[in-house]
Amino acid sequence: MGTPIQQLFDLSGRTALVTGGSRGLGLQIAEALGEAGAKVMLTSRKAADLEEAAAHLSARGIDARWIAADAASPDDVQRVCTETLERLGPVDILVNNAGAAWAAPAEDHPLAAWDKLMNLNVRSLFVFSQAIAKLSMIPRRQGRIINLASIAGIAGNPPDMKTIAYNTSKGAVVNFTRALAAEWGAHGINVNAIAPGFFPSKMTEFTLAQHGTEMAERTPLQRLGDDDDLKGAALLFASDAGKHITGQILVVDGGVSCVIG
Repeated sequence: MGTPIQQLFDLSGRTALVTGGSRGLGLQIAEALGEAGAKVMLTSRKAADLEEAAAHLSARGIDARWIAADAASPDDVQRVCTETLERLGPVDILVNNAGAAWAAPAEDHPLAAWDKLMNLNVRSLFVFSQAIAKLSMIPRRQGRIINLASIAGIAGNPPDMKTIAYNTSKGAVVNFTRALAAEWGAHGINVNAIAPGFFPSKMTEFTLAQHGTEMAERTPLQRLGDDDDLKGAALLFASDAGKHITGQILVVDGGVSCVIG
């Protein structure tokens, strides 16, 4: 007989570290993991946003803490990982969500902006994963890493959306996920990625203000993502229900990526 389905999705007794967890998609995922029973540590740069997010989660009955830090700083990453273990114990689930975007024509894209996106959107995933794996996951031979990619990492954009660095960084996240899954499966670590389409957030507010209605109309499901649409995917990858899934990129975009032209 198999395990009851409720037990497969239960995260009671587990700890999750969510980067970029103070708002948007990170906070949505933190909600899902916390409501399934996990203790949650949030990290992002701004203490005020983190305090508000932790209060929001606590009001939903979730054990939530926070640490302010810059995910682009390797020293800050190490501090967050060490302090999380000191305060909450071993980390079972790492959600690499911290990221940024920048729009500029490729021929004029500032090199400093390119480096900023690569450091935050790609390097921070490696540094967080390496630190948590060494401190918690490899010694215990178990762990779940969930990376936030994007449909922008799977294809190009319409000509008026000039986000060459962002697309490149998210493409790197896709193959980082596959390569790390192949290498760390021997340690009992599952590594997967969620690739969202367009969701309302601070990062997308400018684009959606200009093109939101048109984007929704071009989506097979005729809408953008909402405050619940990443929860099921995150819980699947984080829980025993997904224990035989690794190296996969799950697109959550309302069907945009299956439309040609």
